[in-house]
Amino acid sequence: MFYKHSRRTATAIAVTAAAVLALSACAGSGPAATDGGGEFDPDTKATINFTWWGNDDRASKYTEAIALFEKEYPNVTVNGTFTDYPSYWEKRTTEAAGGGLPDVMQFDYSQMDSFGSRGLLYNLTPEYGTNIDVDAIPETALAVGDIDGDSYGLISSTNAWAMFQDQTLIAGLGAEPYAGGTSWEDYYEWMADITANGNGVYGGADPTQRIQNFELSLRQAGGNLYTDEGELGFDEGDLTDFWESAADIREGDIVPQQRLEELNPVSGFGANIAASELTWDNFGAGYLADSGKAVDDLVLTAPPTDDADAKDLYLKPSMLLAMSSKTKVGAAGAKLIDFLTNSPEVGKIFGASRGIPASETQRDGAELAGQDANVLAYEESITDRLGDAPPLPPEGAASIEQKFWDLGKSIDLGAISIDDAVKQFFSEAEIALNN
Repeated sequence: MFYKHSRRTATAIAVTAAAVLALSACAGSGPAATDGGGEFDPDTKATINFTWWGNDDRASKYTEAIALFEKEYPNVTVNGTFTDYPSYWEKRTTEAAGGGLPDVMQFDYSQMDSFGSRGLLYNLTPEYGTNIDVDAIPETALAVGDIDGDSYGLISSTNAWAMFQDQTLIAGLGAEPYAGGTSWEDYYEWMADITANGNGVYGGADPTQRIQNFELSLRQAGGNLYTDEGELGFDEGDLTDFWESAADIREGDIVPQQRLEELNPVSGFGANIAASELTWDNFGAGYLADSGKAVDDLVLTAPPTDDADAKDLYLKPSMLLAMSSKTKVGAAGAKLIDFLTNSPEVGKIFGASRGIPASETQRDGAELAGQDANVLAYEESITDRLGDAPPLPPEGAASIEQKFWDLGKSIDLGAISIDDAVKQFFSEAEIALNN
């Protein structure tokens, strides 16, 4: 569905971006104060340079969508280009240093702060309600592109943190799926029961390896991974408590880490030896391919929570659309973003290949089926648990996430103590955030 890149590649891109963008500081030390392009006049001729990452399939879909836009607005020409994900960000960072970003760009959540905080992106806020209709997008999703209270990227599609379960496998063990949304202790007990009766099938892997589960824990207590200033939003005690919370299930209730290392890159769930796995809700297609499961085997449920009233979940953008702060076609570019985000016809073209459409009007046209329909139903089921989007991840967040995962695996392998892992994490996180 999406171009897959390694964490090593993502970290390298982030480091390259930091170095190149530092050269573009002259573009501004903060977000651009764009006044907006005024109301779009369809009689005015305009040429928009638009770019995205992806493969040939996505390119054909964008080509079809652009043709529909140009048919509706015949005085506007859209020049579309694309490349793979690593090359895409290498090119954007080079363009940023030279002041030549394209008018409209498909954008990644992890890059918003790097570009937006340096004045390289166009302030879309004045376009909302004028050239861009945001009424069909939930406020909690709309805010993910905000920097200092203004929007620099419009969410086009969403995903959310979730739990996948193989309900067919679980039923074969004479058990019921984890109900979802109860305490972490309940979930750990459920995993232990599955493992005890699983004949080689485990309840799941260690959830404390994933920084997203730590984020849930922090948000359940009213915090976040990062502050608005781009610093860590937790201390050593918080992380110690989190890693220690899984001490009991490490004694045989979860898939042994050594077994997971042997299976890599397939997960325990993908290899049919784990009954559940916590991850992003759009990973279903990969699980189906790895495991040979059918769509009806998979069930999506809400992750555990120790506070039933917490607003700990949020809609993460699979991608956003943004504009260059130096564009000369602000109004026309905003209208293109509106069309690509809200048009039911565009929804029919893309389906969920960019993620679940964030706009209700586009979802109505998407005709989602199979696993895509399951993801949509899941995201609708967690509405009452959705909270405000967290602060944008700072530069270095990708390497911090990978370090968290690596240390979690080392803990499970018995290669490092929790105290030493915590010290190492904070030492390396400080370097990543101050590079």
